[in-house]
Amino acid sequence: MNRRTFLTHATLLAASTEVLGQSQAPQPSAAAPQPRPLPQPANGLEHVEIWRQPGHYGGWPANHGMWIWRNEILVGFSDGRLKTGDPERHPVDRSVPERHLLARSGNGGRHWAIELHDDLVPPPWPGHMSGVPTEPGGRMPVALTEPLDFTAPGFALSLRMADNHTGPSWFYATTSRGRAWSGPFTLPAFGTPGVTARSDYFVLDAKHLVAVVTAAKPNGREGRPMAIETRDGGLTWQQLGWIGPETEGWRIMPTTVRLADGRFYSVVRTRAGDRHSLEAFVSADAGRTWSAAGTPVADTGRGNPGALLALADGRLALMYGDRKKPFGMYAVLSEDQGRTWAPRITLRDDAVDWDLGYARAVQRPDGIVVTAYYFNDAKGPERYIAATLWKP
Repeated sequence: MNRRTFLTHATLLAASTEVLGQSQAPQPSAAAPQPRPLPQPANGLEHVEIWRQPGHYGGWPANHGMWIWRNEILVGFSDGRLKTGDPERHPVDRSVPERHLLARSGNGGRHWAIELHDDLVPPPWPGHMSGVPTEPGGRMPVALTEPLDFTAPGFALSLRMADNHTGPSWFYATTSRGRAWSGPFTLPAFGTPGVTARSDYFVLDAKHLVAVVTAAKPNGREGRPMAIETRDGGLTWQQLGWIGPETEGWRIMPTTVRLADGRFYSVVRTRAGDRHSLEAFVSADAGRTWSAAGTPVADTGRGNPGALLALADGRLALMYGDRKKPFGMYAVLSEDQGRTWAPRITLRDDAVDWDLGYARAVQRPDGIVVTAYYFNDAKGPERYIAATLWKP
């Protein structure tokens, strides 16, 4: 296995409810022993440090992805070097290569181990992600020649990109819960100046998968979201439909779910002049056409993407970072499939500045939501990866 692994101060508990490396088990029979219930977050809300290193800049879970198999959770993030001095920019050193890491929890997000995978090192060209150089040693993307089985036990797809305006983008696949990855495989640009893909997708059957990505506008700037699909296990991809009209600003970083009635519902990060918001769009024809469905979050400060979940009880949960005071992580809930949203819930508001967020989230079998993001606080200038465990 082409993998390097190291542990942080937070290690996996031996009493994990599921054995790492084992494929998804069938539902136990009545006579089979039931897995031990996981501890519940204290007072319904608990914060966990996934990864933190002095002098480092941990960021961007939304650019990597997050996946769950029962109580085993995997999330990706970037590890760069901290460079302070300009409060208007992200304090990451753009002259030092960053590493792309994974964090794995075997007990529902309470404890984490950090993994560094050689098979996830980005391609050597163009050699950066959003202007921050990436480590050497990666492979150039190639065409996928054997179809993937999207329903295979342990399957996950990681869609990634280079430049935040024009990409290009590629994808990796795993059937071992992220212990080994194949790829990178090429993702087309669909006649645009370039596509910036992140891991926003859902599986419809063994060979049919829908992803929602952002494409550059004709002027080469980000961006306009669109739905794409593959019906042959990733060998070929087709564009379904644009999500909203092109604007003077941008619509980027979609987060999408399939509703109980089969419609697709996507929330996109939007900028219109100086206004940053999270807008919703819905499709009733499998992603071919989309209509506006309101604004779940009207103001996110300097802007931040959302992390959307279709909860097991039928509600929707949208989590996001707010880059205006009070700086922090928040959530809104909908009980009517996204038509209306309740007042926001504060997950935490203890950050000292605006540089935070880029959340991804999963729901455990017991209903607890695990929301991962990057954060800052008064303990030090570094940016770190954290998770909030909470009961919606």
